[in-house]
Amino acid sequence: MQWRISIPPLTRMLLALLVAFSVSYQALRFGGDADLITGHYLALIPQWALFTPWVYFTASYSEQNIITFLIAGATILLGGKYLERAWGSLEFGKFILIVTLLPNFLASLVYVLLFALSPKAEHALVVIQGSVALQGAFIVAFKQLVPEHTVTILRGAVKIRVKHLPSLFLAANSLSGILLGTDTALVLAWVGFLTSWTYLRFYKTQPDLSSASTGGSQLRGDASETFAFAYFWPDAIQSPIAAIADGIYNALVALRICTPFSAEDVEIGNEQATARGEGGLPSILNHDGSRSGRNKQEESERRRALALKVLDQRLQAASTNNKPQPTIGQSSASSGAVNTATPGTERPDQN
Repeated sequence: MQWRISIPPLTRMLLALLVAFSVSYQALRFGGDADLITGHYLALIPQWALFTPWVYFTASYSEQNIITFLIAGATILLGGKYLERAWGSLEFGKFILIVTLLPNFLASLVYVLLFALSPKAEHALVVIQGSVALQGAFIVAFKQLVPEHTVTILRGAVKIRVKHLPSLFLAANSLSGILLGTDTALVLAWVGFLTSWTYLRFYKTQPDLSSASTGGSQLRGDASETFAFAYFWPDAIQSPIAAIADGIYNALVALRICTPFSAEDVEIGNEQATARGEGGLPSILNHDGSRSGRNKQEESERRRALALKVLDQRLQAASTNNKPQPTIGQSSASSGAVNTATPGTERPDQN
């Protein structure tokens, strides 16, 4: 069978930038003062970044070794190929700019604050580079689009649900940052994750998949319950995380930074999530049609089970909040009935 891998145009351009910037980075390292040349012009160093603002973009595509280069290439090829086709080149381009520029800026801001709190030169001169923020952003996007899809690795030896990938990704980078000293990866993983989730949750426009109109109506954000912040974490810790996230959300709404979701927004978001899940995640390298069909059927069943679980939780919460309370008239009638049944137990009139 002849293999033909069709790569969308923006994904091709990102791959070309990755190769160009990474090769240039290595060439400059071996051709001169690595800290001076590569730090100024390709990687992001907080102390100098304001004088070379383009590094907020180039740093994400300048890898410093072959392993991180291959990981970045696979991320852009596989993730970009799917997301660009799902959203279109324009929306995918907006997403790339946001999850590239903002995480790098926030990461540099973190190190500037660390330098201000603890004036150590290494905080201001730390080299920030690599695609870790981009990886976290792509994982969040897949969590939105196909949370119940199962990713198989090593011919099925390892199976991971897409909805579990964000927490595993953050845990791995957090442990690596603490134990191995890769603190820049730790910071980039978290700011990439938070930037992507905030944009997709509240700001990104998307077509109304549940609408029967042919006008192509657009929705802003994703109010679905399964894309709430708490659902990115294991079931055991979802309740405390939900309480903290709701408190922050209510504060942002009070400050008019966020617009609150209505009950209709949540309902439409849930319908959108169901409609997105019907198609599943197409396999790029697997051409086994029967297996793909089975995967889609299993994914649809898991999504229905999750929707029923969410609905059951909502009904339980509603029944608890709406438990009828006795009225004054009912209380008086009950007191009268008790007094009639047990004469002689009335309290004497105090008047």
